[in-house]
Amino acid sequence: MSSSTTPSTTPTSTTPTSTTTPTAVIADPGERPDPALPPRKLVVRASVICFLAWVFSVYDFTLFGTLLPKISEDFGWSNATAANVVTGVTAGTFVVSLCVGPILDRFGRRPALMITSAGAAFTSAATALVMGPVSMVAVRAFSGFGYSEEVVNTVYLKEIYGKHPRRGLYFSFVQSGWPVGALVGAGVTALTLPTFGWRGSFVIAAVPALVIAVLMRTLPESPVFLGIKKARALRAEGRTAEAAALEKSAGVESNAVKPGLREVFAPALRRHTLCLSAAWLLNWMGIQIFSVLGTTVLVEAKGVSFSSALLVLVLANLAGFFGYVFHGWLGDRVGRRTTIIIGWTCGGAAMTAMLFGPTTTGAVIALYALGLFFLTGPYSAMLFYMSESFPEQVRGLGANVAHTMGPIGAIVGSALLSALLAAGISMTMAAFVAGAVGIFGSGLVMLGARRDDRAAAPDAVPTAA
Repeated sequence: MSSSTTPSTTPTSTTPTSTTTPTAVIADPGERPDPALPPRKLVVRASVICFLAWVFSVYDFTLFGTLLPKISEDFGWSNATAANVVTGVTAGTFVVSLCVGPILDRFGRRPALMITSAGAAFTSAATALVMGPVSMVAVRAFSGFGYSEEVVNTVYLKEIYGKHPRRGLYFSFVQSGWPVGALVGAGVTALTLPTFGWRGSFVIAAVPALVIAVLMRTLPESPVFLGIKKARALRAEGRTAEAAALEKSAGVESNAVKPGLREVFAPALRRHTLCLSAAWLLNWMGIQIFSVLGTTVLVEAKGVSFSSALLVLVLANLAGFFGYVFHGWLGDRVGRRTTIIIGWTCGGAAMTAMLFGPTTTGAVIALYALGLFFLTGPYSAMLFYMSESFPEQVRGLGANVAHTMGPIGAIVGSALLSALLAAGISMTMAAFVAGAVGIFGSGLVMLGARRDDRAAAPDAVPTAA
């Protein structure tokens, strides 16, 4: 929540040397220090590098879908084989994504940034060498690192931004790398594909991701993780009291237990973790139907011409960009959880109106763009909210557990749409059930997630020891 709307139950700020009562990892944080705002140069540099990292991770992540028809043609795959490859890649992405949370919480935020960016570069380069369906699934599974780069950005930048009053707005520009990356990937591919082929397109995509991975070395480690790391070292030496005092002075919730799934699903965090996971799964059903399969829905449900549908997708990416910025700005003022609920409720309503409302091309395009504005835009608030709502020691793991439900939701959305169409249901009704209902549901389950109280207690720079 923004500082102007901090609830009365939120702890008051103190200086780093004040004494506060340490709390368990699953409890309210207690009093925290009031750190100075982070250096402006660091905020700008970290934001730009993380933005570029996300742009080129998205570039690689979306490039596979863009080039799948060419890949299938080259290998002679049937539609069934191509569908099986996509399913296998999605499952592999899910498995690899699970590794990112432990990397964040055990080894650090900066190493995770470098690993995810390097993972995207490796995936792009290795894709150019695949020889068939099995190797394609094995290689593209590592795109899970690129997909999870946004979670690493979220955790790292939350701890770098600290108490900055516009931290949500700043992060929204970083998160807007999704539509930018999708457009850059489509544009570069259109220019290079005729000359270099689909394999060359993947090699070209690997270069900027590798450069960004190297640039990550110039960023400092998050001050919060440095405090956690030193406290762990003190506990390993048996200096428990000193570790607790360091955590207290650093504004970190005291916790002697190593981060793991048990902590994320502990009683006081269980409902929160499950609600966030359900929100990602349900909302990605809507993403799959209205974004990934958007042209199909527009053509078959609304009679929009294919050329117009392609134009709509370009406009939709622009709407998505402004949606990210708007919801990041709104989250700083009314709270991120509230912003997410409002945004996804409006998104479900707009997509429902698009499906059952006017059939004129102008009205369909306007409602579709509005729907994507409220469907994708709240992710800038959602990702930052996740980093604020989990305790520091399991911040990466908790956010990552929920985040990995996205690909599962995409599979569920596609399967449900196919089943409904096979049962003779119209595309209009099938898209509503498999997509719009999921969007509504994602907003609804967010009511069970933790309130934004923790957002009002930002992280501090740990004191030197």
